[in-house]
Amino acid sequence: MVKPVALGVDIGGSHITVALVDLESRTIIEDSIKRSAVDSQETSAHILAAWCEVIDGGLKKINQQIKHIGIAMPGPFNYEKGISLIKDQDKFKSLYGVDIKQALSERLAVETANIHFINDAAGFLQGEVFAGAARGNANALGLTLGTGLGSSYSEGGIAKDADLWNSPFLNGIAEDYLSTRWFVKRYHQLSNTTVNGVKELTELMPTDHLVTRVFMEFGYNLAQFLIPVIKKYKSEVVILGGNISSAFAAFSPELIATLRGNDIQTDVKVTKLKEHASLIGSASCCDLSFTTESVVGNLISTGRN
Repeated sequence: MVKPVALGVDIGGSHITVALVDLESRTIIEDSIKRSAVDSQETSAHILAAWCEVIDGGLKKINQQIKHIGIAMPGPFNYEKGISLIKDQDKFKSLYGVDIKQALSERLAVETANIHFINDAAGFLQGEVFAGAARGNANALGLTLGTGLGSSYSEGGIAKDADLWNSPFLNGIAEDYLSTRWFVKRYHQLSNTTVNGVKELTELMPTDHLVTRVFMEFGYNLAQFLIPVIKKYKSEVVILGGNISSAFAAFSPELIATLRGNDIQTDVKVTKLKEHASLIGSASCCDLSFTTESVVGNLISTGRN
C-alpha cells in the first residue's frame, strides 16, 4: 500500500519552500526539501510561474495518482477560496484579488479540491500540533517571535490565526514589545550601544549584566501578554518559534516565574520542528483523518501575521 504523501509549501515574502510529508509517520521525506528565492515585487504571472516551477518539481516525486498540496501563506488572504487580499504590504501587491487556487490548479493540473491553504502563523502551530511539541494537546497557543509577531491558537487540534500582533499592550501594541526591534531599542536605552539583534545579545550575556536585565524584562513582558491570552483560549501549552525562541534559556526563568505567580500552570515549550513546522503543518491540512473540508472551512482568515 502506498503511504499517504502530501506536498507541504511554505510561502514567504522572499522565498518558497516545499517538502514531501509522509502523513502516516508525520515526517518530512528525506532530501525532499527545495527552496527558491521569489521576487514578491514582480508581476502576478512571474510570481505564479516561480512558485509553480518549485511546486511542480515536488509533485513529480509523489507516487500517487491524486496529488495533494498544502500551502502556508501570509495574510490577508481568503484561505477557503484561495484568493489573495494582500495590498497594503511591501509584497505580492500584484496578486491582490487573484484566485491563487484556480491559477495553481490550471498550471499544475491539480484539482482545486486538492489544494489547501492555511495562514502561515497557523501553519506553524498546525505542524507542532500534528507532529511536534504540541502533539497530544487539543488546545495550544503558538507565537513566532522575530522581526514581527505571529500568533495562532488551536481548538480540537485545528490551528487558526490569532492575529494578535497589533493588540493593545503596555504603551503601544504587542509587536512593539515582543519582536527583535524591542531588544535593539531597549539595550540601546540602557547601554547607548546598538546591536543587530537577539543573537548578538546572547553572545554578550556572560559579560554584560545589562543583557541579563533586557532578557528578564522581555520574559516578564511576554508573561504579562500571555496571561489573558492563555485564559481566553484555555491553552494547555504555548509553543514559541522564531529566532527569538532560540534565546529561550535567557528569558524563560522570568517568563515561567511570572506565569506561575499568576497561577498559570500552562507549559511553555520551544518549537520542536523549527523551520519545518509550516511545511508539515500545511501538508497536514491534506490528511484524511482531519476531514479536509472541515479543516479548510476553519482556516479562513484575513488577518496580518
